[in-house]
Amino acid sequence: QVQLVESGGGLVQSGGSLRLSCAASGFTFSATVMSWYRQAPGKERELVASISTGGGSTMYADSVKGRFTISKDNAKRTVWLQMNSLKPDDTATYYCNVRYGISYWGKGTLVTVSS
Repeated sequence: QVQLVESGGGLVQSGGSLRLSCAASGFTFSATVMSWYRQAPGKERELVASISTGGGSTMYADSVKGRFTISKDNAKRTVWLQMNSLKPDDTATYYCNVRYGISYWGKGTLVTVSS
């Protein structure tokens, strides 16, 4: 079955960096678009970044452009989210997502940015 396991979250000071990882299994990873979403307390889940099947095309939410970078390695079946210049507004639970027939989600990893 489809499994997405996120890791790499934690507590970081404003201006710091974190790198999130998502290990995927149970589907054809190289043929799917992968995405990162986040959900802050009391807010709706929002799309942060997506990457194409081959990794050559990416898209970002305006709020993270220039600070976050999404990447993937099809051989390792892993997608990463490098987050730099973190701000308190980036505090959220970050989720890995794949649409493979239906939408699948990991359990999330919490990122807390202190001011």
